Amino acid sequence: MSEVRQNTTAKLPKNTSQIRIVDVVVVGGGIAGKACALGLAQLGLQTIQIAPDLDQAVPAPQGSEWGQRIYAFSPGTQKLLAHLQVWDAIDHSRMQAVRDMRIFGDRGEKHDQLHLSAFEAGTPQLAWIGESNVIEHTLDQASRFQSKLERITDVVESIEVDSAGAILRLNNGSALQAQLVIAADGANSPIRTKLGISAKEESYSQSAVVANWICTNAHLDTAYQWFLPGGDIVAMLPLPNKQVSMVWSTSPENAAELLKLDQAVWSEKFSLIANGAIAKQLGVLTLNSTPAAFPLRRIRASRFIGPEENPKVALIGDAAHVMHPLAGQGLNLGLRDVATLLNILSKRESFRLPNDKVLLRRYERQRQGDTSALLWVTDKLKKLFSASSGTEKQLRNWGLGIVNRSHFIKRRLIERALGDIDFE
Repeated sequence: MSEVRQNTTAKLPKNTSQIRIVDVVVVGGGIAGKACALGLAQLGLQTIQIAPDLDQAVPAPQGSEWGQRIYAFSPGTQKLLAHLQVWDAIDHSRMQAVRDMRIFGDRGEKHDQLHLSAFEAGTPQLAWIGESNVIEHTLDQASRFQSKLERITDVVESIEVDSAGAILRLNNGSALQAQLVIAADGANSPIRTKLGISAKEESYSQSAVVANWICTNAHLDTAYQWFLPGGDIVAMLPLPNKQVSMVWSTSPENAAELLKLDQAVWSEKFSLIANGAIAKQLGVLTLNSTPAAFPLRRIRASRFIGPEENPKVALIGDAAHVMHPLAGQGLNLGLRDVATLLNILSKRESFRLPNDKVLLRRYERQRQGDTSALLWVTDKLKKLFSASSGTEKQLRNWGLGIVNRSHFIKRRLIERALGDIDFE
């Protein structure tokens, strides 16, 4: 993206006949962008979604091998997808319900753990685990049958904001005028940058190594997470048919070494890390995907709408925030952005346009609190379990045990993780 300008008055170029006028443009082709575009069209808003790869259909995953991009979907996310009328169309044979979560400290003591139970919380499940492709394929199918939604495979070259909305110029030479623009264009959001919205970024100096495994022991619908001495975090998320998805947060150097391991060395490693607890819990683990790694960082935009004086753009998903995967809430947080925006627009007063400043500030106000709280907690947990002093190790492991014995605190933690959404 090369240029963004803000006008104080609405000045259209001479070739206005070549500018298409729509209600909303969504820039970005990830899950958050696709869900948002579909939801806006379902509200009756003439919507265009723009991304460079929208012409590449996401295939429905099939077969025994599973994709590398595995997500935890909260009940709040399930509620949004049901509201968009796509949840029932998802291939649920490739979705695994999580009914228990067990989080272990790094001393190896049996009391240094936190157990969260769906039964104890009075809910059918705490989350679902599934592939990105399962959700994206279903969203793609639903979008094809939405008459108010059009997809354009292209790149936005510039955006010009005025009192009426925004004009976007595309790489193919065409231009769009929209009342409202949704920036769902990722962690390095060009729209966010060109609008002058600053973002605080912090590298965790870690990479996440992801891989899927077939295990000989049943995972018991349980998500496991081990904090290891030295700051590594290993999560094993349940998948259907006695499979698990691993997310190992570690140093970039160790991540590079892990990617080189063969099956025999992996088996030896699982027998040693976490005092052998992973192998003891899940049995023999057989690799069922090609391991991959990606860097971990924390990003938070200073504002979720822009420009500051005359906002016509709303940031959602990674364009607004990126968090450490230890809580498994990154995608869910982005989809809560979508749900909040759709809820506000669906309930807007009849005299307000979708780009009304009051509506956009409602969105920003509601999302900043939730985002700040979750980013703060996740960041502090990550840093706490990276600390190496004996006192800090003792305190954090005692803390897990104390929280585990408090039904009230555990209930609050579960309520936060469920991510309830109101569409009434």
